[in-house]
Amino acid sequence: MGKKVAVAVLHGIGKRTPEFAERFIDGIQERCWELCGNDIVVRLIDWGYVLQDQEDFLWRKLRGIDLSYRDLRSFLVSFLADVAGYQIASNGRYAYDRIHRRFADTMRQLAQDTAEDAPLCIVAHSLGTIIASNYIWDLQHLDSSTLPDNLREMMDDSPLVSGETLTLLYTLGSPIALWSLRYEDFGIPITMPSPSLPKHHPKLQGEWINFYDKEDVIAYPLKSLNPLYWKTVTEDRQVNVGGLLSSWNPLAHLHYWADADVLDPIAASLMNVWKTLNG
Repeated sequence: MGKKVAVAVLHGIGKRTPEFAERFIDGIQERCWELCGNDIVVRLIDWGYVLQDQEDFLWRKLRGIDLSYRDLRSFLVSFLADVAGYQIASNGRYAYDRIHRRFADTMRQLAQDTAEDAPLCIVAHSLGTIIASNYIWDLQHLDSSTLPDNLREMMDDSPLVSGETLTLLYTLGSPIALWSLRYEDFGIPITMPSPSLPKHHPKLQGEWINFYDKEDVIAYPLKSLNPLYWKTVTEDRQVNVGGLLSSWNPLAHLHYWADADVLDPIAASLMNVWKTLNG
């Protein structure tokens, strides 16, 4: 056994099933097993439960009302409510803070399962890419004293939990370009890799690859947003994900997790980090 690499996985919008995470985790570990064994440690940040109860409650309230397109409405409640619920409101940030608390809790688990200074890879899909970006942004730009109490108490001196060892970032089907419309000139991206990474692992090289399928209407390239994104995002990589029923239409959005064009390069980069780490 060698030094370990930590991988945090964030799902996207809508109701999720465990299968998506299992397919991705199995795919990564199968590709890395011969070289790395159990040293690639993958954990799911399951943030959706924070909003699921309220979404289910809303839908129960609507069942007795005569509405057209009920199946489509159910779909929209599931998908769009995640986006609306996550945003910070003028009268509170309940969901935002609870989701970020879940993020921090999983990072603590990863630090315990790997090492406090283990290199960190984040793989996020759909709305999960925005959550990951916001979480890392807060760590990079907010003083710990200004973080919400319920999140600050989850933090410790571990470089991994504090985001200092963030090395690899993979965004799948990301709507960050749409989210960036909230900011002047599309805003400022997180710093990749972490500015503190050389302090912990001076030999590691980081990357941010943004995977998108041109048929996926939720996913957009990022490098062209502004000069800062151009510099920070290593590559916008177009892929064709899905099968016969989904690869040619917007359903492609749901099929990044098991696609070889996504799994192969992520696994290759994880193995490169592991080899550098173990000399």
